[in-house]
Amino acid sequence: MTILPRRIFQTAGTLLPNAYLQGFWTASLYQGRLKGVCTPLFNCYACPSALFSCPIGTMQHFAATGVIPYYGVGLLATVGASVGRMTCGTLCPFGFLQDLLYKLKTWKASLPGWARYLRYAALALLVFLVPYLTHEHWFSKLCPAGTLSAGLPWVTLNLGVRAMIGSLFWVKLSILLFFVAGSVPVKRIFCRAACPLGAIFSFFNGSSFLQLAWNPDTCTRCGKCRKICPVDIRPDDNPTNPECVRCWDCTRCPSLKATTVLHKNPFAVR
Repeated sequence: MTILPRRIFQTAGTLLPNAYLQGFWTASLYQGRLKGVCTPLFNCYACPSALFSCPIGTMQHFAATGVIPYYGVGLLATVGASVGRMTCGTLCPFGFLQDLLYKLKTWKASLPGWARYLRYAALALLVFLVPYLTHEHWFSKLCPAGTLSAGLPWVTLNLGVRAMIGSLFWVKLSILLFFVAGSVPVKRIFCRAACPLGAIFSFFNGSSFLQLAWNPDTCTRCGKCRKICPVDIRPDDNPTNPECVRCWDCTRCPSLKATTVLHKNPFAVR
């Protein structure tokens, strides 16, 4: 997939789940049937324009009530088993924002390797364990995507909400500013270090139906694939890398291509 089509998909992934635009001028949430449907994206259900629910918020809700989230787990397992982390690379609104921020011309930095494990801690602790113990939605309370798409709009639109601003809001805002600022020098810092949804999908990259294939016979190991990779990895080192967001940008190189588990040798001449 080239950069332009991916940007089109990312734009659609941002606009279509948030098509309830009247929520902004009526200061109300959409409460229709679609709100009972989760999308495999990191998109806050409390955004005034949101039509769908967030899968992380849904699973967190069930964890807080002590109920196994069969629907959320089933949805994400189905998506993950089908395409791995592809929704992260081609549809996610918060990932799209980070891609755009990284394009700003400034100094660039690398993320230390150990940081990738923090997202698994966020998944285990803030999505499941802490909500289960406290009966409160702690990941949602701190989520930077939620602060950007829901917290800030509601503070702007509703005087009552504005009057309730307390210390938690400033903590949320600080977390958002950290990841926004960090996305300028570091590729997708939130996706790689803190996103619980990406953590779930990463478990499926090695076994999903859709796969990335590498041809060692034609690869020159030039490293260009890493330069254009939105998560700063070398696909030629490990095509099933759990860090890979399946954006397919690297498939512009003839040594890499999208394939499925049905094709044992996708580079074979037919």
